[in-house]
Amino acid sequence: MKPRKILERILSSTKNFPFDLARLVEACGFRHSGLRGSGPVSAPKGVVEQGNRRDVHGAAKSYLVLALLALAAVLVLGLCWWWRQAHSGALVVYCAHDAIYAEKILRDFEKRSGIPLAIRFDTEATKSLGLAELLIREKAAPRCDVFWDNELLGMLDLQERGLLQPYQGPGYARIPAPFKAPDGSWAGFAARLRVVIYNTAKIGTTPPNLVALLPGSDLTRIAVAKPLYGTTLTHYTLLWRLWGAEKVKSWHSDWRVGGVKELNGNAAVKDAVADGVCYAGFTDTDDFFEAKDDHFPVAMIPVRLDDGKTICIPNTVAILRGARHSRSARKLVDFLLSEETELALANSTSRQIPLGPVSTEKLSAEVRALAHAASEGEDLTSLGGARADCLAWLKSIYAP
Repeated sequence: MKPRKILERILSSTKNFPFDLARLVEACGFRHSGLRGSGPVSAPKGVVEQGNRRDVHGAAKSYLVLALLALAAVLVLGLCWWWRQAHSGALVVYCAHDAIYAEKILRDFEKRSGIPLAIRFDTEATKSLGLAELLIREKAAPRCDVFWDNELLGMLDLQERGLLQPYQGPGYARIPAPFKAPDGSWAGFAARLRVVIYNTAKIGTTPPNLVALLPGSDLTRIAVAKPLYGTTLTHYTLLWRLWGAEKVKSWHSDWRVGGVKELNGNAAVKDAVADGVCYAGFTDTDDFFEAKDDHFPVAMIPVRLDDGKTICIPNTVAILRGARHSRSARKLVDFLLSEETELALANSTSRQIPLGPVSTEKLSAEVRALAHAASEGEDLTSLGGARADCLAWLKSIYAP
């Protein structure tokens, strides 16, 4: 094939690139009709006309040199174009934490880092389990880069399925061992406590001991979220591990026989108790503070297990295996696991409890008090097996 034909094919193959090689070609001394302008390809510099005869040998050498230059340019610019395409686009974040608290954190990261985010939230009742199940369904063709879960059971499930990409950066290093995976698959931050919320206008200021209620008790004024989702599922799973399956099944049956109000989520429990429809119930610290800030007559006490320990449930974050934007994902993970983010969540209306070292003088008295109870939390990192069995049983009860 003639050198000129080689050059024309090279140039024609670049039509889909987002840059204009015609200028490069013209700078070398000739014009390609398929890319810029029209008309025949004009003779390049160095082609010497001798009367009506052309120095064919000199022209061929010029075309060959230009072809090699154009090919080199295509390779270099094509590589740059590929790199840009591979690293462009929004970082996809699936977030099970309440949007009212999480979105500001994420948008601050977006503004400061220059990394655009595409955020997917979910509903209050099903958010943590729903997003975890979505990630499992997307295993073959993952869309999500970073998963911010508002608890850890779903994250443990994803870890066991091999869907998480380990990463141990500076954020991971500041989180205590009981709140992160040893291999770096996930890490926890900004925790909540399971608490009993109660209406002081209905039952006074003495906290009720809901855990100690005996079979046959009237529970029609007690509320709990359906245990298929979120931190209530974590609560049940922990009891499953500590008590055993049969005791949990019996306890759950007694509560239902007693008339306990099963509602769609912790927020609904908080509302029922704040309004006085129910007198007490199980919820989390962030929901309690929402009711308190709205000046409802409520108080709370941390749930205590048989051994006196509390239930401290962290947010968790992980990078998905196969993430398309791994470099940006690592930056977001470090940001979420930073002291800055933990302080931001601690000083928000949710009053979440920092797990890594923070400047305590920057915390409110309420959060400092919660931090002591959180330090007495039961180890939750080994709940994966109990979760599967407990959830299978619950689904058999609450099947539509």
